[in-house]
Amino acid sequence: MIKQIKGLHHVTSMAADAAENNRFFTQTLGLRRVKKTVNFDQPDVYHLYYGDEIGTPGSVMTYFPFGQMPRGRRGTGEVGTTEFAVPKGALPFWKERLGNHGVGGLSESSFLGENRLRFDGPDGDGFALVESETRDRTPWTGADVPEEAGILGFHGARFTLRDAAATGELLSFMGYQKDETVGDVTRYRIEGGNAADTVDVEELRGAKTAGQGAGSVHHIAFAVENRAAQLEVRKALMDTGYQVTPVIDRDYFWAIYFRTPGGVLFEVATNEPGFDRDEDTAQLGQALKLPDRYEANRAQIESLLPAIDG
Repeated sequence: MIKQIKGLHHVTSMAADAAENNRFFTQTLGLRRVKKTVNFDQPDVYHLYYGDEIGTPGSVMTYFPFGQMPRGRRGTGEVGTTEFAVPKGALPFWKERLGNHGVGGLSESSFLGENRLRFDGPDGDGFALVESETRDRTPWTGADVPEEAGILGFHGARFTLRDAAATGELLSFMGYQKDETVGDVTRYRIEGGNAADTVDVEELRGAKTAGQGAGSVHHIAFAVENRAAQLEVRKALMDTGYQVTPVIDRDYFWAIYFRTPGGVLFEVATNEPGFDRDEDTAQLGQALKLPDRYEANRAQIESLLPAIDG
């Protein structure tokens, strides 16, 4: 069994409009944009990172805003809901705030004793705010969201799958412990993790397969401390039969990827070196940062990217 995984590292999704995406996460949700860079494979597309003050692993939501992109189709084989943690008692604040900002899909519920507020992102993205213990996490307070209500980071994620068994076995192999099952949803939890430590697996046997597009999660990343731990995880996965990519330098972390039995793309990312490797903490997310191989084409790339606030 793998023991190096600490919980979630980041979640990466796709969007249509970059400016709308940036406004939603920085102004509506009150997160900090901690990095403004570009897609490694398509440098005329932003890669925007949002999180807490320093982009702590377990707090970072990232986006590829591709422009005129059709919306994704919800279904099985995807991360259906990305869950953010907020302090206990914060949901009334968020219900009013999201309603005032015209956010759709608002619905309250409870799961395993946790109060939840589900809502839609600008492209129909599935999100939930879950009241949680703070667990030594501090929200970004640079926006107009008070600290007592601010987003602490991720709570976890919910997968929607046609057959949950194989993915459940994989999560157990990755160090997650099977918790309770309520209806069609089973919770898995990492003990001693980074607080972004739950994965809920919802089995929907009769549902259609999801179609990727704007609002869809591209991949979900799990955190390990360093490159040595990552190599150990890679070997364990490959020894079990998974096809895992070589280690890829993503500038702010090192990454490996593999496809799960349920169809979700998993990444394992290092906590090092972090988002302050090329910017001071006070300036995170302000300047456009380019991978070295694109620096010579900065002027052309900047002319192709749409303007966003900040």
